[in-house]
Amino acid sequence: MTTAEESQVLLRTEGRAGFITLNRPRAINALTHAMVLRIDAALTAWEHDPAVETIVIEGAGERGLCAGGDIRAIHDDARAGGSASVDFWRDEYRLNARIARFAKPYVAFMDGIVMGGGVGVSAHGSVRVVTERSRVAMPETGIGFVPDVGGTYLLSRTPGELGTHLALTGAPVGAADALLTGLADHYVPSEHLPGLADELTRSPAHEALSRFAQPAPAGELAAQRDWIDACYSADTVESVIDRLTDSGVTEAKEAATTLLARSPVALKATLAALRLARSLDSLEDVLDMEFRLSCTALRSHDLIEGIRAQVVDKDRNPRWSPPTLAAVTEAHVAHYFGD
Repeated sequence: MTTAEESQVLLRTEGRAGFITLNRPRAINALTHAMVLRIDAALTAWEHDPAVETIVIEGAGERGLCAGGDIRAIHDDARAGGSASVDFWRDEYRLNARIARFAKPYVAFMDGIVMGGGVGVSAHGSVRVVTERSRVAMPETGIGFVPDVGGTYLLSRTPGELGTHLALTGAPVGAADALLTGLADHYVPSEHLPGLADELTRSPAHEALSRFAQPAPAGELAAQRDWIDACYSADTVESVIDRLTDSGVTEAKEAATTLLARSPVALKATLAALRLARSLDSLEDVLDMEFRLSCTALRSHDLIEGIRAQVVDKDRNPRWSPPTLAAVTEAHVAHYFGD
């Protein structure tokens, strides 16, 4: 690993805590393969070090913990027909599972933007802290992709159909809704994060959180449960959109408009993945499923086109293929699962 790559993840120990700082602030700390490997190596070093009792992961800069994987690199790899993204995902998903099983408290400061891969390195942790600035999302359908990094595991286990709504629309949630959906555990105002970090160097995680955690400001999803549960319990994406459109609820109609702009095949594959994830017993089983989906997506038209439209050319006008939900067959969806 080069010095430049090492600088993208800063590591330090202080008192009883080991700190992992994602350090690509201009890219909102988007993850590269080298960053994943460095995080994993830090966990290996600290796992059996009795001096390190708590792990803390945070993001450099003011914009967020992590905006996800480096999707421009994925776009370039997909266009070139390469396999670097497959190697990246394999190690990233293993890291996600390791975080979920890590024996020591793993405290994630989910401040600011936390999306995609950023959810993967935080929301599987044992102590997940959100702030008034948190915007947590799995926005993959907007780039022709399917929620990964264990996202379908997390979102399939939210109350009612909240996770289905978040997975299909890619809508971000704030602190209260992250707590409601089980994506976070504690609310701490952002101005108190430095004090919490300092306290974690001296005190066990549960004691430190008891001094800093507060009730979160009110969210939005709790009041929307009725229409969300009623609409997203449908068996097909088309039926979901029909129910949203006919609900008479403004927010539901806005969600329908959002879905109609997403990749049709990604929407159908995502709904199928969520339903399957509910029946799988472990995070590892879900990550195995997501790996198959991701590898298929890498060779798909919609992933390249979605990243082009949103990130490369930024024309916000993706040309999906198939272009409509009606044109997406069961065979298209089965292909994503390797069937």
